[in-house]
Amino acid sequence: MILTIVRFRLPHPVTLEEAARRFALSAPKYLGLHGLIRKHYIRSDDGYTVGGVYVWKDRAAAEDCYAGDWGDRVRVLYGVEPEIEWYESPVGVDNVTHTLI
Repeated sequence: MILTIVRFRLPHPVTLEEAARRFALSAPKYLGLHGLIRKHYIRSDDGYTVGGVYVWKDRAAAEDCYAGDWGDRVRVLYGVEPEIEWYESPVGVDNVTHTLI
């Protein structure tokens, strides 16, 4: 599995309520997205950084997503370039299903 952390460092802070509103607007686009296992939206305590933590089946699926119109959409929504960090995630723990991944 591949885990990515995507961050947007904002020039002005966003409230938790505003972040949740923006996240809720984009979340449906990720349902059923090829290769995406899970996504969690994130906001820093000070509101200057927002983004997401993604778990992908493989790097190719992640690259396909980020190479498409995704970048244009997020630039319009947040007004800044996304920062993407890449990690290999060889083992995961799911306490909802009580399984190791």
